[in-house]
Amino acid sequence: MGFNCGIVGLPNVGKSTLFNALTATAAAEAANYPFCTIEPNTGRVGVPDPRLFELAKIAQSQKIIPTQLEFVDIAGLVRGASKGEGLGNQFLGHIRSVDAIIHVLRCFENDDITHVDGSVDPLRDLTTIETELMLADMESLERRVQGLEKKAKGGDAESKALLGITQKVLKHLEEGKMANTFEVSKDEKPLFDQLQLLTSKPILYVCNVSEEEAATGNAHTAKVAAYAQQHGTGSVIISAAIEAEVSSLESEEEQLEFLQSLGLQETGLKQVIREGYKLLDLLTFFTIGPKEARAWTTYKGAKAPQAAGEIHTDFERGFICAETTSYEDYIACNGETGAKAAGKMRLEGRDYIAKDGDIFHFRFNV
Repeated sequence: MGFNCGIVGLPNVGKSTLFNALTATAAAEAANYPFCTIEPNTGRVGVPDPRLFELAKIAQSQKIIPTQLEFVDIAGLVRGASKGEGLGNQFLGHIRSVDAIIHVLRCFENDDITHVDGSVDPLRDLTTIETELMLADMESLERRVQGLEKKAKGGDAESKALLGITQKVLKHLEEGKMANTFEVSKDEKPLFDQLQLLTSKPILYVCNVSEEEAATGNAHTAKVAAYAQQHGTGSVIISAAIEAEVSSLESEEEQLEFLQSLGLQETGLKQVIREGYKLLDLLTFFTIGPKEARAWTTYKGAKAPQAAGEIHTDFERGFICAETTSYEDYIACNGETGAKAAGKMRLEGRDYIAKDGDIFHFRFNV
């Protein structure tokens, strides 16, 4: 299963610089004009997890393979995108295909870098993009309602049920609220998911600041943090310029030294990756052995066979059971042998719900 976050924002907010640093490539051209990134660029990045290295040390694994997240750099949206302004329709289609949104906001002053609206105001920028997404969703739902009404009149029960939820969500959007704040019941969830709304996706706000303000933030980032908290989501502060500089340094020692000289303990990118992972409601499980220590991703609430399926479909199809040890027990017992001897390794069946940090050895038969 692939999990991906789309990086969005107005032109010239630092999206492509952030993407380049995230993927440590120059795959996305960062230039001081709108629409320099027309096709979405995609990059995969390892999710930082110190637990993996601790496990590998105990198992003396030859290789360490972190789990990964995919980031998609989507070209800058502008006001009117929902009506096709700029390259609106194309960009909205790219947003529709991602699982979550990383919304980059310009929170730095720089006269040399033009702002499409002439001044720096991240809350205004945030409203511009979210309004465009809401308008696109409303248009999509209005079209759906017309078709569903005809089918519902003809006695189609499924269309009648879908029409009910569609009308409720449309009213919610018309009140100026994002679909991700719509309270959906367990029964309505499958119908709601069918609507495939842009504003139903979880959002993380990334405040791009100058190098001098990376450690402290500023008045702009404080406003974004308050807004994020009010809307039940998160925000992080980064300096895309610092991230670009760090990604060009070869060794971890050089990177850490550079960051510490700026009063930072880690890159903003690590925060973005971690928060993106949380945003998607994911968890990490491990497979550990002498050949490799590997982290895998599945979603919270996944059962053992579904977790096994992240490794290979045959593992899910022929699932028998999962030899399971918690991370804490594996460390405390100094590995698999000690965990078995202490009775800390369990055999879990099909109904076991995977927990973050589980170490699995799947038994299967195809």
